[in-house]
Amino acid sequence: MMARPASPIRVLLADDHVVVRSGIRQLLEHSSDIQIVAEASDGEAAEALVQQHHPDVAVLDIQMPKASGIEVTRWVRANAPDVGVLVLTAYDDDPYVMAVLQAGANGYVLKTASPEELIRAVHDVHEGKSVLDASITQKLMAHVFSGAKTSIVEELTGRELEVLSLAAKGYTNKAIGVQLGISDRTVQGHLAHIFGKLQAGSRTEAVMRAVSLGWISQNVGTIAEE
Repeated sequence: MMARPASPIRVLLADDHVVVRSGIRQLLEHSSDIQIVAEASDGEAAEALVQQHHPDVAVLDIQMPKASGIEVTRWVRANAPDVGVLVLTAYDDDPYVMAVLQAGANGYVLKTASPEELIRAVHDVHEGKSVLDASITQKLMAHVFSGAKTSIVEELTGRELEVLSLAAKGYTNKAIGVQLGISDRTVQGHLAHIFGKLQAGSRTEAVMRAVSLGWISQNVGTIAEE
């Protein structure tokens, strides 16, 4: 059962189709702890409204006039890095998935998701976790990690593998530090080394690469990003 936040999760919703946007709003507002604070019909408006309202989570479509959801995501990461970004789209093509993750989105969910899955995704992004739609996870792993062999894994130390295993379970840096008896800064250092060795830009990428290499048994769902 989801723990309710102390105050409503403030959400910006951006989609250029009015009917679709209205339907998503109705779905999200079924959750009493989600509040839609602004709506945008194009990417430039989404950026302006993020700056004006500073929402907790921005829910973005990919294909929008003036600026795509990918471009808006990059803008948010550069100008409002504490705003969570959840991309909600009909596209499950590999290039879109990769571009969204590389831009820095916290979540990628398809519009075929159930209301419960969408609400859960907003909560998870608000809590600092990464969310991948289950239907694209395997495809993404195969695309990203094709050709990745054991030579990469051999470079990981035992401690780095411990850190990555806990990250895969959704532990934050602080929680990993408590589990392993090390400081947050040390955890951050291990993660930086892991990202470099696995050529990953996020915990999600690093975990999925480790899974593809057989070192971690984990169904990637929500991974805390810090």
